[in-house]
Amino acid sequence: MSRIKKTGALASHDDRPDAKPRAASRIRDVASELFYRQGIRAVGVDEIVRRAGVTKPSLYRGFGSKEDLAAVYLEDFAAIFWRRFDAAATEHPNDPHAQLRAFLTALAERASQEGYRGCALTNAALEYPAHDHPIHRIAETHKREVRGRLSDLAARLGARDPGMLADGLLLLIEGTFATAQVFGAEGPARALPAAAEALVQASRRA
Repeated sequence: MSRIKKTGALASHDDRPDAKPRAASRIRDVASELFYRQGIRAVGVDEIVRRAGVTKPSLYRGFGSKEDLAAVYLEDFAAIFWRRFDAAATEHPNDPHAQLRAFLTALAERASQEGYRGCALTNAALEYPAHDHPIHRIAETHKREVRGRLSDLAARLGARDPGMLADGLLLLIEGTFATAQVFGAEGPARALPAAAEALVQASRRA
């Protein structure tokens, strides 16, 4: 896998100064939409450049390869995840219980919307199961960080076994990512906040 460019200062076949960010942005936006809806492996470079209205050299000069572009897509998705996670903490400072409830309620609402395709990083890990593959490593690194942040939150929630509660919450979250794609708006995702609350309460009694 070639070196991943993260700066966004990506080249275009058009030499006009204002054309570079426009081409890069179109490639990035189109690829992100296609990767999320269809999966990374199912989307070809030809489809990305056709929909973005650019040439293949534009993509390769800017991102190096389709896998590099996929890596940027996953890093963008991870950044969005953490913005949502941190927004709940900002909204409810010094109240970990309210933070968790706000984050999971918002997740349940997104997961119940039409066209929801779960977590891009979970999907990528399944598409690239080899643990030494760069795409899998990006997904794994993110998931390990999620597990760690949940463990910290569980400790602040007063769980007798923070690691156990964190893993239970992670299982609920990952289950929401998966079941929402099967059952849609009427599926188990609706029960996520209540199920998490029951788990939190049980962890305090244990």
